[in-house]
Amino acid sequence: MYGSAVDIPQGELADVVKRLKRIEGQIGGIVRMIEDGRDCSAVVTQLAAASKALNKAGFAVVSTGMRFCSTNEDSETREIDLRELERLFLSLA
Repeated sequence: MYGSAVDIPQGELADVVKRLKRIEGQIGGIVRMIEDGRDCSAVVTQLAAASKALNKAGFAVVSTGMRFCSTNEDSETREIDLRELERLFLSLA
């Protein structure tokens, strides 16, 4: 059953992909900070920012899934697996 509740067309998540690519660069910067022996406080601050950005990306995926999966091609409401969406949402908490 997993996956059936949030089958989202790739184009619907273009903003999330952009956000994840920025986070990817941010993670690379954090690795370089550690390798360069930067201050622990600065590293932790950047890790916290990256973690928050990842959470936002995850929430955007779930939100898009809720919106997309709640209607069909004719804009009619359709039944969605709310338990699956709730499980995905809570996995980000």
